Order: sequence, then structure tokens, then C-alpha cells
Amino acid sequence: MPTEPFGPLQFQLVLLRRMADHQPGLVDEALRALGANHTDLREANRRWQARLHSRTFPRGEARYRTALGPPEDVREQRAGDLALRAARWPVPLWPDLRFEVVTLPGGGGAGGGAVVSEWLVRAPGAAAPRLAAVEDLAPWSCTVDDAARAFPPAAPLPPDAPSRARLALTDPLTGERLVAHFTWGLLQYVAPH
Repeated sequence: MPTEPFGPLQFQLVLLRRMADHQPGLVDEALRALGANHTDLREANRRWQARLHSRTFPRGEARYRTALGPPEDVREQRAGDLALRAARWPVPLWPDLRFEVVTLPGGGGAGGGAVVSEWLVRAPGAAAPRLAAVEDLAPWSCTVDDAARAFPPAAPLPPDAPSRARLALTDPLTGERLVAHFTWGLLQYVAPH
């Protein structure tokens, strides 16, 4: 695989790098589908991290445009009185999902403010998975929003690492408290609370 440029394929490898911590089998399948290997994955992650730590690399939404090009969709999102900007890009590995970057206003341009969230979300118009029971929460089956809607009242928990999210859920059949663990917004596993 060529080392230049850093594009959508390499960005997907960056997402997979963090997911390999919890779902190595699914990551191996995804690497085969992308025509890549673990060396490519590590190199893409190394290059992305070097970019993030460079003083000259763009901030905010602009950093994602360098790898993914112009977003497919941009919309305003409100948080109280604050107007946020949400930009979404397709991710070929997960056609029903989009990589969403939400930024604060400012930064001297479109999406130039600080990043509030960066994760995978359900694509507009894509059907949400059927999540009627805890057993339906299989790895990579849903996003944070999908799980929160399916198991109210779900409650966000502090993340245990960058790029990760956790959601407290209650099994509707047994009343057992559970924690769903997500990487880049995609479910990795569910464990007892």
C-alpha cells in the first residue's frame, strides 16, 4: 500500500487500530476487506498521531478534511444556546454509518473550532438495527445513539480512554445493570456494571 497520500483508506485503518484492542477478529476481517494488513494499520495510526501532534496540522474539522475531503453533510446542532457544527463523512467499511465531527464555533472558518465529539453515527435514512434485548447488542452492531434509544433510560458514563465511550444500560428483562463499551462510537462489547 502506498504511504502517500493519507486518505479515507488510511483513516479507516486509524479507526480500526483502536477497535483491535477489543475485537481483533472483526478487525482482521475488516483489514482483509480493505486489502490491508496489521503493518498498514500501525503505519496509518503512526502517521495520524504524528499529524495530530504537529503544531502546523489543522485543528477542528479541518484536520478531517485533510484525510476525508469535503464532508457529505454539514448541519447546525444546538446545545442550549450554543450553535455547534456537525460534519459527516461516509466510511466505506460501514456503509450505514458516517464519521461525524462536532465542533464549537470559532477557529476562523468552517468547522475551525474545537472538536466536541468525533465518532461513528447512523447515516441519515439508514435503518437502525433491531435491538429488542441485550442479546442483540453484538460487537459492531450499533452506535451509541442506537443503543441509547433502544434501552432507555441509558446514561452516558465517563470515557475510559480517548476515542471510547461508555453507556450504562438496564436489561429490560432482568433489570441487570450493564455497561456498553464503544470505540469511535461503535459498540465493542457489553459487560456487567
